[in-house]
Amino acid sequence: MADERLVQRLATDQRLKERAAKVSLAYNASQTVLKLIAAVLTGSLSLMAEALHSGIDILASLFALFGIRIAAAPPDEEHPYGHGKSESLASFGESALMVGTVGYVGFRAVGRLMEPAPVEKLDFGIAVIVVSIATSLMVGRYVMRIARQTGSLALLSNGQHLMVDFWTSAGVLFALIGTKLTGWHALDAVTALVLSVWLMIGAARLGYQALQQLIDRRLSDEEVERVRAIIVSRPEHYGYHRLRTRQSGHVRSVDFHLVVPREWSVVQAHELADDLEKAIAAELAPASVVVHVDPYDPEKAGRMGPDHEPLRPDNA
Repeated sequence: MADERLVQRLATDQRLKERAAKVSLAYNASQTVLKLIAAVLTGSLSLMAEALHSGIDILASLFALFGIRIAAAPPDEEHPYGHGKSESLASFGESALMVGTVGYVGFRAVGRLMEPAPVEKLDFGIAVIVVSIATSLMVGRYVMRIARQTGSLALLSNGQHLMVDFWTSAGVLFALIGTKLTGWHALDAVTALVLSVWLMIGAARLGYQALQQLIDRRLSDEEVERVRAIIVSRPEHYGYHRLRTRQSGHVRSVDFHLVVPREWSVVQAHELADDLEKAIAAELAPASVVVHVDPYDPEKAGRMGPDHEPLRPDNA
């Protein structure tokens, strides 16, 4: 019954993730076209930066959509652990694209500061950015909500792109209004340069987070402590060691060795291990949990590494 509920939840999460990725893709495509038109008509470098940013978001949305679909494929003979890391890889690809794009915009901004150029048709550009601010906030919040609900790193990265789009659009609006009121056209290039630096920092953070999943970094301290709490809540065993955790896509993996009394039958040891697997899987769902059972050995107990619960044979 528990397995059926997990399958149903995974299927529901998959539908939600694909829908959110498609909404994000449609939004980014429309915004890119609109901002490119505005950038060409106005000559605004900050608007061009926004258009390129939205263009990268199209690729980011495509990465997220394909990453989510590949990650949903079940394990097979060549991929026994599944395909979850495709989401992390998609997120890393998004960050790499953003680094290249904002680097180009920053270069153009420096050139514009050295050779100033006027910005025209400011009213049209302001209208486009106002629309972008309102829609990016709505779509970004929706994608972020689905990302947190389903634990999708690819969608989380995509949602962060959209929220960054909100703030960068607000910066461009400031630049265009400031240029209109003051006539200082260099403000447009200064804003583009500031946005480039900010986007570069955000892209680096996203890339680091994705890289940590690709190289199998353990789960967060809070999640590891939740696992430990479940294990030690069962006083029948002597302790545990070799606790390992990682995350692949939105699926968390946990495995550890459980030390039980030597006189226990296989059935007793299996029942306890099975109970712990189910409890941890439910706590971190969706999760894959494997428990290896060890009989208590006084000699080995003295050679335990740092990652284990102190053995307590007197409690048996």
